[in-house]
Amino acid sequence: MAASTSLYVTRLLTIFAVVSVANVGSTWWFISQLPLQVLGAGVLCDNIPGLVGKQRRLCRSHPDVMVSLREGARLGVEECQNQFESQRWNCSTLDRDASVFGKVMLKVGSREAAFVYAISSAGVVHAITRACSKGELHDCACDPSKKGTSSDSRGEFDWGGCSDWVQYGSKFSRMFIDAKERKVRDARALMNLHNNRAGRRAVKRFRKLECKCHGVSGSCAIRTCWLAMQDFRRVGDYLKTKYNGATQVMMNQEGTGLIVANKNHKRPTRSDLVYFEMSPDYCLRDLEIGSLGTAGRVCNRSSMGTDGCDIMCCGRGYDTKTVRKIEKCECKFHWCCFVRCKECHKMVDVHTCKGPNPTPPPASRKTRF
Repeated sequence: MAASTSLYVTRLLTIFAVVSVANVGSTWWFISQLPLQVLGAGVLCDNIPGLVGKQRRLCRSHPDVMVSLREGARLGVEECQNQFESQRWNCSTLDRDASVFGKVMLKVGSREAAFVYAISSAGVVHAITRACSKGELHDCACDPSKKGTSSDSRGEFDWGGCSDWVQYGSKFSRMFIDAKERKVRDARALMNLHNNRAGRRAVKRFRKLECKCHGVSGSCAIRTCWLAMQDFRRVGDYLKTKYNGATQVMMNQEGTGLIVANKNHKRPTRSDLVYFEMSPDYCLRDLEIGSLGTAGRVCNRSSMGTDGCDIMCCGRGYDTKTVRKIEKCECKFHWCCFVRCKECHKMVDVHTCKGPNPTPPPASRKTRF
């Protein structure tokens, strides 16, 4: 068993070495693609491409947190793909590419880049905080500040249970994720820092006071309450609205901060997303920038939205084929206690985007004598 694990780790180290050399645009996001058992071994901190010195030191000194950080990065990717599943850019990732999303996220300061940085940061905060509450990490547990008595609109209550310690998750996320940007401090780094912070603030925004009542016949004369994070989907939905209303910015003359590019637009708050450049159209496959194109994507012929065939297919048209679909039907509840259904077959039309037309060969010319 030990020999096979050692061989597995050796192979991974070889892959990382190749990826590190081939991809100068490596990022910490690559952690999301690491196998859990290997990252948990705490032996790869010096071989993960894309990490700067402070990140490697945090990785070595907090191997337990790195497991949660990996889960947070994966959570961010999954939520990003959920939010953009019906758009041309569907938050696709590239296998065995240390930039994970493609170099477009690093080279182009677009709205999509703003969202990726924010949702990744939020995912890490959420995952680390959850691990703290579960007692899975050495340096944190429940929020130690939630003690004694407090009050809300319903009156006084006693702090009890386990309040999620979002401040700890946010602090570690800031130290680790922001480390690379703080080494550079150019215009793009300022944009990334702003969006990282917006992601952390989004997790703090969606916490809810949960209470348990005590008293005669459930009178709720005494309440014990704790502060809990809400489902991460709420964070994703919120950041998607921020993506839709993101503010275009540019660097100020002093080179110390960001200002709005259009004076008619309001100044962004710390919770808003900001971007520099217009987005690519993502219509064509270009792995260099991380675009898989939309050829072959399923579209909705009757929709006028981003999932509609007109927009999704970039005006190239679509193909239609009829497929057999199996669904459960005529379901009946049987006492006690199961539901029995039949399988129904029906034919449905599936529409998929056409690819770009191949470039026709140049027309031959006849030579006159």
